Amino acid sequence: MLLAKLALGFCGTMVLAGTYTFHEGILRVDEDHGDGRHVHVWVPAAIVPMALHVVPRHRLERATAKARPWLPMFRALAKEVEKYPEADLVEVRDGNERVHIRTHSGKLLIDVIEPDANIHVVCPLVMMQDVSEQLAKSASGV
Repeated sequence: MLLAKLALGFCGTMVLAGTYTFHEGILRVDEDHGDGRHVHVWVPAAIVPMALHVVPRHRLERATAKARPWLPMFRALAKEVEKYPEADLVEVRDGNERVHIRTHSGKLLIDVIEPDANIHVVCPLVMMQDVSEQLAKSASGV
């Protein structure tokens, strides 16, 4: 009976931890090179804002100092782009190269197509808002 209670407690904890970790979705970066190399990074989006808490304070302050002029724009973009759940934001074509930025189902999708590489990034908008708020707090010294 004790073993069953421990197993139930462990499974319940794992389900809650998994739900919390994945509630914001997945940050995904896929990079395919023409020479056969592939890089695929999939990270729970909730980890990114949490990771900012463990970055050494002096490094975070230095990074936010450099980014300070763009932080208001980043915060506004992170907040306002949610109003457009299915939108093509930018598409640039130049010969064999293409950049396409759009929103889809609460995510920002960035596709870069080049003759020797294809890069695809999927970034949950909720994560962008969390990161922009934390960077703004760091920039203000709170």
